Amino acid sequence: MSNPASPLKVAVLGAGHVGTVLARLSVAAGHDVRLATTRDARELALIADFLVPGVTATSIPEAVSDADLVIAAVPLHRYRTLDVEALRGKVVVDLMNYWAGTDGRIEEFEVPDTSAEVIAAFLDGSQTVKTLNHIGYHEMESDHRPAGDPERRAVALAGNDEDAKALVARFLDEIGFDPVDAGDLAASAGFQPGTPIFNGSFDAQQMRAALDVAVPEPQRA
Repeated sequence: MSNPASPLKVAVLGAGHVGTVLARLSVAAGHDVRLATTRDARELALIADFLVPGVTATSIPEAVSDADLVIAAVPLHRYRTLDVEALRGKVVVDLMNYWAGTDGRIEEFEVPDTSAEVIAAFLDGSQTVKTLNHIGYHEMESDHRPAGDPERRAVALAGNDEDAKALVARFLDEIGFDPVDAGDLAASAGFQPGTPIFNGSFDAQQMRAALDVAVPEPQRA
């Protein structure tokens, strides 16, 4: 899926392990990357220069204002700190997981809907795509491979907007993973915590087979 199109403007919200790894991979892929948190941008810049050379540390409004893609790399229990209005009209990558056993019970996620659907309802003006939640930050760093590499790892993605999924699929490919479309947001149940996909590592063919088992046909792309 290599795409010679212009570099993307990528906003990474969160400077923890996941945020900084994805920022590094995005910079390496040639994208224009802005890193932002709720802390002062000048303070963040000192950290970013060391952890993510080539990234621009800025405020959240500046990071997302003209971003093509926004990566929400915040803990799930802090998802309401995301600015709904600032993210309106944006493609947002949701890589958050609901871990009741670890983070405690959160009533709004104790529903039949997936966590991705709850997040999407909150970010009701954005196009949300669920992905990268079933791979650890250390594996993101070690397992990315160029297109065509026989050891390239696959990642599942799910979303209700086809154009948004296509953009995220391009991004995933360019940072070193094979994207496999699971279907709509409800299909993200197939790679939530506790599922075989969440707990395993797959190439693209294996991922498609695993999704065939995990995701009911009406939810598939």
